[in-house]
Amino acid sequence: MTLLVFQTMGEGLVHVFSLPIPGPVIGMLLLLGYLILRKGIAGKLAPTTNQLLAHMALLFVPAGVGISVHMGRIADEWLPITVSVVASTLLSIIATALVIRWLSRSKQEAGQ
Repeated sequence: MTLLVFQTMGEGLVHVFSLPIPGPVIGMLLLLGYLILRKGIAGKLAPTTNQLLAHMALLFVPAGVGISVHMGRIADEWLPITVSVVASTLLSIIATALVIRWLSRSKQEAGQ
């Protein structure tokens, strides 16, 4: 129920403010803030989230269908798509490495 409430709040905010971001993304950010503020909630959400994770593969079916429907366009624009995928992957790896390094330094400094 909590997950649905936050998704609905995200959809509502996108609709009211005409935001160019998907409602579920806004809902996830709101949920993240809620989880940070209320530490015990994560344990209560675990059974639901585990069920969603167990069926995660089903969530990729619409994306696969969308790719097959637009195969001609993808073939026409393969170079920018490839460049953007490779660049975003590299940026994600770099950002993750920097965050991990920052967190490990913070943890070491806190332990001293």
